[in-house]
Amino acid sequence: MTNESGKENQRIAKFIANSGLASRRAAEQMILDGRVEIDDQTIVSPAININSKSIVRVDGKEVSKPKYLRVWLFYKPVGTLVTSKDPKDRKTIYNVLPKNLRNIISVGRLDMNSEGLILLTNNGSFSRYMELPKNDFEREYKVRVHGKLNLRRIKTLEKGASIEGIKYLPIKISIGKATGTNSWLTMSLREGKNREIRKVCSYMGLEVNRLIRLSYGPFSLSDLEKEEVREVPDSFLKSNFKDHFYL
Repeated sequence: MTNESGKENQRIAKFIANSGLASRRAAEQMILDGRVEIDDQTIVSPAININSKSIVRVDGKEVSKPKYLRVWLFYKPVGTLVTSKDPKDRKTIYNVLPKNLRNIISVGRLDMNSEGLILLTNNGSFSRYMELPKNDFEREYKVRVHGKLNLRRIKTLEKGASIEGIKYLPIKISIGKATGTNSWLTMSLREGKNREIRKVCSYMGLEVNRLIRLSYGPFSLSDLEKEEVREVPDSFLKSNFKDHFYL
């Protein structure tokens, strides 16, 4: 199978990720843990290329050749974690998803108290591509906040700001409907640092009481209902990612 760079040879971790078995990072850890074999030889370095004739096994089980790219949109509800396993045994999105998607890979994260668009895929390389900061995908959020709006600080954030020693790139902010002491903001950003929106809102003296992700790159929440899953048409993926993935 031709990989997204058009070459037959590819790194072993990338092959495992493309198979949908694990993310690229998790695949690299599997290799370091001595769980991966190539042609019956255990390897401990992810800096190894394989070709179409290589036989790859993880924990003794042969890894299937990568399948064509598939992506799903999912409306994550509040009260779920975006992780496959939680040490505290809290509810995750995999407790909500249909059984046939229980082993699928999530793209990015939303914290437990946030809701909205999560992308799911069968391809670990696609997940990595969407998450890498250098690829500059914009995320848009609708945020309900409690408190008095500080226009001066909003303008500061729109130019980029340093908060508690952390530098944030410019964030687009538009002010929507206000009811009492609550206001709706639409915020667009391109980084996605950990709990970024909650932290910048705190910097503005605002408390977030609802946070919904509306879009991620070319993908939109659209009219999805909570907990609904919808597969992205192959034609949409081809038109948006033809230069990076051969579908």
